[in-house]
Amino acid sequence: MKLLADSTCDISQDVLTSYSIDLIPLTVTIEGTDYQDRIDITTDSYFQRLQAGSEQASTGAPSPRLYADVFQKAVEDGHKEILCICMSSGTSASYQSGELGKAQFFEEHPDSDVKIHVLDSKSMSHGSGWLLMKSAQMRDNGYSFDDIVHYVESHKTKVKHFLSVDDLSHLIRSGRISGASAVIGKLLNIKPIMSMKDGKGAVVAKERGRNRVFKHYIEEFSKRNDTEQTNFVLIGYTTDRQVALDLQEKLRAETTFTGDSYIMQMGVAVATHVGPGGLSLFFMEK
Repeated sequence: MKLLADSTCDISQDVLTSYSIDLIPLTVTIEGTDYQDRIDITTDSYFQRLQAGSEQASTGAPSPRLYADVFQKAVEDGHKEILCICMSSGTSASYQSGELGKAQFFEEHPDSDVKIHVLDSKSMSHGSGWLLMKSAQMRDNGYSFDDIVHYVESHKTKVKHFLSVDDLSHLIRSGRISGASAVIGKLLNIKPIMSMKDGKGAVVAKERGRNRVFKHYIEEFSKRNDTEQTNFVLIGYTTDRQVALDLQEKLRAETTFTGDSYIMQMGVAVATHVGPGGLSLFFMEK
């Protein structure tokens, strides 16, 4: 069984390598030049360019042809079952491209008996990454392809997202909050906290200052966490790894959670919409 995902899953390269997962990159366009997310541009280099006066990036989904080619390579490598996890169809065309790529593959290989399932994760960033890692763990523990597909399809809307930001201008550009809200937020040091609703990002809370954000995360995690399903949590950041480490320490000290926690930086395709200072937390809720 081969696991694939678009690059917005934001899973770190060491974890991808350990689970033999391949990524299909989104296109990041900066001042007319196209880059492949996480291949020839990094998040740190992108924000350095922004600070130097570069324009904010735009992003584009992988093409159906690219998906079809990646499926073909997986088959050539001997895989008979392929699970491809994509960013929510409510926020990106990646899932639609994946389905078109799957159709294109079978048009070109009508006699193929390979199983391909393209998942609309209904998630963003490490939300789809959480499903990807869970799938890899299930595969390595002997679960069948059909069992894993059933699990991710039936549990995908229970992956809980929390995302807070420092620089509200990036969310304005993405249409997540109004310019007026951003001005007020900046004056009062209010940080919006976003989650997923119906496959799209939505502001679910506003907290004043970083400590209140931490408190919100800890309280919501303690209340919502599914202790049977959440054997690991993912903590994401855009520019400040220390704040992610601080959240990790608070989870250990202030909750009963004893599973693994992973800290991973968001890729450019996600970080361009989040902006510097982004902090996220992902787990399975009840």
